[in-house]
Amino acid sequence: MQYEALRNEMVQICRDSFEQGLFAGTSGNLSVYVDADEVMLCTPTSVRYETMKPEDIVALKLDGTILEGHYKPTSEWQMHAEIYRQMPHIGAVFHTHSPYATSFAVVNKKIPYILIEMAPFLGGDVPCARFALPGTRELGVSAVEALTESGRNGCLLANHGVLAIGDNLAQARIRAEYVEDAAKIYHHALQVGTPTILE
Repeated sequence: MQYEALRNEMVQICRDSFEQGLFAGTSGNLSVYVDADEVMLCTPTSVRYETMKPEDIVALKLDGTILEGHYKPTSEWQMHAEIYRQMPHIGAVFHTHSPYATSFAVVNKKIPYILIEMAPFLGGDVPCARFALPGTRELGVSAVEALTESGRNGCLLANHGVLAIGDNLAQARIRAEYVEDAAKIYHHALQVGTPTILE
C-alpha cells in the first residue's frame, strides 16, 4: 500500500470531521494530490467514516484511472481533479456539508467578512459558486471560478455544501472549519441584529 502516512492522516481527519459535525453519514469527501507522482488520493464513495480504513482510500489519476483501491472513489472525484488541474499549487481539497455553511449555500448567499480571523485563514468573505450538478467536472470549474475570482481559500457550492483548499490536508481542513464557524456566528448574529461587515 503506497502513501501509508497520507492514507492514515486522511482517515483520522475524516473521523475527526465526522465527530465535529462537518460530515454526516457518508456525505463530504477529501483528497490529496501527490504532484511528484501525479496521483490523487481520495476518500471512497458510500463508506461510513466510523468504519473507514487507510486501505479504503482510493489512488487514481486525474483522468479517473484507478491505480489502487477496492472501492470506487467519491462521486465528486471529478470536482477534485478539476481543481488540481486548474490550481496546480493546491495540495488538498476538503468538501463538507457542514450545516450552517450549507444553509447559506442553499439560499445562494455568501458569508460576508465579519470576523477578523476570516482574513488570514480564508482571505476574507466566503463567496458562493454558481450552481453545477454534483458529480460533474463542471462543479469543479464553478468552484475554481469562485476561488480564483475572489482570491479566497474556501467557497460555498450553491445548493450543495462547502469547499476549502490548501497546500496540505491540515490547512484545507482548518479552512473548512473556519467557513463553518463564520457561518454559524453570522447566522446567530442575524438573529440578534444587523452584523457589522469588516472591510
